[in-house]
Amino acid sequence: MDGFLDDYNISSKAPMDLVLFRFAIEHVSRICRVLRQPNGHALLVGIGGSGRASATKLAAFMSDYELLQIEITKTYTFTDWREDVKKMMRKAGFEGVSTVFLFGDHQLKDEAFLEDINMILNTGEVPNIYESDEKAEITEQMQNIVQERNLKVDSSPLAMYNFFIERVRRNLHVVLCMSPIGDAFRNRLRMFPSLINCCTIDWFQAWPEDALEMVANKFLDEVEMSREIRGECVSLCKHLHQSVRGISERYYAILRRRNYVTPTSYLELIKTFKSLLDQKRFQILTLKTRYLKGLEKLDFASSQVSIMQQELKELQPELIETSKETEQLIKIIAGETLEVEDKKQVVQADEATANKAAQEAQAIKDECEDQLAVAMPALNAAVSSLDTLKQQDISLVKSMTNPPAGVRHGYGSYLYIESKGVKPEKKMVEGKPVDDYWASSKKVLGDLKFLESLKLFDKETIPVAIIRKIREKYVTNPDFHPSLIKNVSSACEGLCSWVRAIEVYDRVAKLVVPKRKRLKEAQSLLAQHMSHLNEKRGELKEVMDKLQNLNDDYRSKVNKKRKLLRAEKLISGLGGERSRWTQVAHELGETYNNIVGDVLLSGGIVAYLGPFTVEFRQECIKEWWSLCREKNVPVSDNFSLAATLGDPLSTRAWHIAGLPVDNFSLDNAIIVTNSRRWPLMIDPQGQANKWIKNMEKPNKLQVIKLSDLNYVRTLENSIQFGTPVLLENVGEGLDPLLEPIY
Repeated sequence: MDGFLDDYNISSKAPMDLVLFRFAIEHVSRICRVLRQPNGHALLVGIGGSGRASATKLAAFMSDYELLQIEITKTYTFTDWREDVKKMMRKAGFEGVSTVFLFGDHQLKDEAFLEDINMILNTGEVPNIYESDEKAEITEQMQNIVQERNLKVDSSPLAMYNFFIERVRRNLHVVLCMSPIGDAFRNRLRMFPSLINCCTIDWFQAWPEDALEMVANKFLDEVEMSREIRGECVSLCKHLHQSVRGISERYYAILRRRNYVTPTSYLELIKTFKSLLDQKRFQILTLKTRYLKGLEKLDFASSQVSIMQQELKELQPELIETSKETEQLIKIIAGETLEVEDKKQVVQADEATANKAAQEAQAIKDECEDQLAVAMPALNAAVSSLDTLKQQDISLVKSMTNPPAGVRHGYGSYLYIESKGVKPEKKMVEGKPVDDYWASSKKVLGDLKFLESLKLFDKETIPVAIIRKIREKYVTNPDFHPSLIKNVSSACEGLCSWVRAIEVYDRVAKLVVPKRKRLKEAQSLLAQHMSHLNEKRGELKEVMDKLQNLNDDYRSKVNKKRKLLRAEKLISGLGGERSRWTQVAHELGETYNNIVGDVLLSGGIVAYLGPFTVEFRQECIKEWWSLCREKNVPVSDNFSLAATLGDPLSTRAWHIAGLPVDNFSLDNAIIVTNSRRWPLMIDPQGQANKWIKNMEKPNKLQVIKLSDLNYVRTLENSIQFGTPVLLENVGEGLDPLLEPIY
């Protein structure tokens, strides 16, 4: 059977982690025998978690039958149910496939489902389930089957339909899983007698001792512990499970409250024990290692204590002296700070004076530049026009023996401006003597540096008499204009423009001369102010550097004093801390040694004791603790669930969120947070409801009721986005559609 189980797990999308003890093998064998019988159906009676569905799946796989189950959704209706029934009947009737229909009472969304099942068990069909066209299809399909197999069967529609039902009865096997708890089971048996008459009943009782031992041995085989301790833990798991059965009966006798101990609870005990044991071992070892490393550092520090104490003793006089020096430094720094402030004020006043002088000088300079800007464009244009002259143009002018008046005026004005000692010749024009510079001009034109001298001419130092002569004799002459001279000689045009531009520049420059003088005086005054300011800034920097050195010296003295005080405090504090850490490390070692028993008891509380009152819990825990001592399983002397699984920070947060401060409520909270199953909280006073809402509020808790119209959509969204859900006002039953979740 182990081989069949391995094959099933390989081929199935949902493998089963089963332990095939004798009790389970007997149930699987019974189901296999029932399925191999014609028209064989089974009614498996047992509480949830007793292994009914798992045994059926394995039996169907061993018999090579196809297993079918319905999937309950929020939109699953009676019409969907009928369609699923039709599919099962077609598979068994048309295809002739041996089919097992597994159905549990938790899937009973409508009691009408059982009525159809009752008819299938009794007659193999559901009356009026097929429409006329569907029956015609069945007749046609069955006729094809008869022809293919050469069967001697009446081909009438009625005969074909009966043949179809016969194949359904032979190939379809119904396995019902029902719980005997409550009145619903008895009422269903009375209403639908075929559940008893047409089914083989297999009652799933509590697991026997050998089954409990085999399951515990399998799951604890990989847990790290000695062979002896593992054997005792297996025995303890079995005893815990059996003891809860007995106390549940007394609990019902006294308080009239039922508590059902199922195999699922036993598996929960073992799996919780395994997971919590690994978790707590890791936590304790990590914390113990941290303290041991701290003790190693304390040992090293302790070895330095005597040296530090001696150094401290030697440094004590220095500490006193440092304190005195520090006080003196504070006084000196205070005085120097006042001096620095005075220097700053002087420098600020000098800076203001210098800035004012600089503004005045800049204003004068701007005014001069604005006025010169009027003449500079014309002068620059004239100089640029000189660049257009070529040596051939000058040679052409030079070759003239009797040049026009404009040419004479142009070169004459140039010679006059240059004033190089050139004297004009006298020439009679209209009976009047006139100065003629042409002979001298031709000599000048022969100079190869003539054009360069024009460009480099010093326009700032032209004598007043010469510039006045230029204005009277040439500038006012109507013939002395570039536009007129251009028609005579292009070479003289540029020279004429240059002379006129020089005249304009000189006229403007003479106006600017007084302002330039003022500018020079202002710049000289500014230089004096800046020199004085830089001197004051140097004095200020010297004082501030001195103050900075004093502050650095002061900080050095203060740091030295603090270091000495910290050394003294460290030495005095290490003595008590070492003993405390040693004690904590020893206690953690004891806790680690006792962790197996502590976690086993904690797992039992989480798996079994949630439904019980505080008195029954204490009685159980006391009995389990004594049994651990008897079997030499290490356990703490003062065991408590809060000490083993509790966390002070979490506990404080729970109390702030509204959890009552008593130990019973704290244990309940630990059970809720450590259980592997969904918690069902019996909360008549609403304390747990308030606590859960406050705790999970930051995680976007969704609160739903089964009576809400859209609770399924809310639940789906929460599953998709990973937000917690609180289901309120739960009665004795849950919606079957929640079955896949829990």
